[in-house]
Amino acid sequence: MSAPQVSVVIPMMNEAENVAPLIGRIVTACGDVEFEVVAVNDGSTDGTGEELLKLARDDARVRVLRHPKPAGQSAAVHSGVNAARAPICVTLDGDGQNPPEELPNLYGPLFADTTGKLGLVAGQRVDRQDTASKRWASKAANGLRARILKDGTRDTGCGLKGFRRDAFLGLPFFNHMHRYLPALMRRDGWEVAHVDVTHAERAAGQSKYNNLGRALVGIYDLIGVAWLIRRRKTQVPTEVTPDV
Repeated sequence: MSAPQVSVVIPMMNEAENVAPLIGRIVTACGDVEFEVVAVNDGSTDGTGEELLKLARDDARVRVLRHPKPAGQSAAVHSGVNAARAPICVTLDGDGQNPPEELPNLYGPLFADTTGKLGLVAGQRVDRQDTASKRWASKAANGLRARILKDGTRDTGCGLKGFRRDAFLGLPFFNHMHRYLPALMRRDGWEVAHVDVTHAERAAGQSKYNNLGRALVGIYDLIGVAWLIRRRKTQVPTEVTPDV
């Protein structure tokens, strides 16, 4: 199999019913590029692992990683990007709420970039198909984050993101970092683009988050990211060559 141009990284925990439909749609959506799917089974206790291995046996483009116990979405994404073979990575949630048909809108701008400065293309959900309480909590959290970090992003919780693999791996890693990628990318001097993406209702399985839990960890994360931004001293080195 030729080297992929794009690695599609999917964190999954207890999403057995969503595996086959989601990956089938990814294969169709990414038909214009050489791609691989890196699915990270984050300590699932249902049939997620078995469903992934069935697909991997039939399609060499599907690779499966496994965490022996749940480590969280950021850890799963980080494992997937570490293992990715393509210079461009795109991510989406494993619950089926991020339509795979949006993936070309994420990797397209990265391929088209001629400056070498674009590090991240962040999806921004429109017409969210979530409960009113979840939408309200997300809006409040995004508003607070934007005021403190000034990252110019309306919706950092969207799982649809595209980025340069080297830029992502250069970021400081911590739990829940996936919610702060625009601020972290800007901190390291990368440009960030935004694209509106659609959103779907969850067809199967159950959400792994609750509003209170997200709010409590979000406070500490926000403080930590603000500290990281303030402490960053960016320098652009120039190469010095000896006189001949």
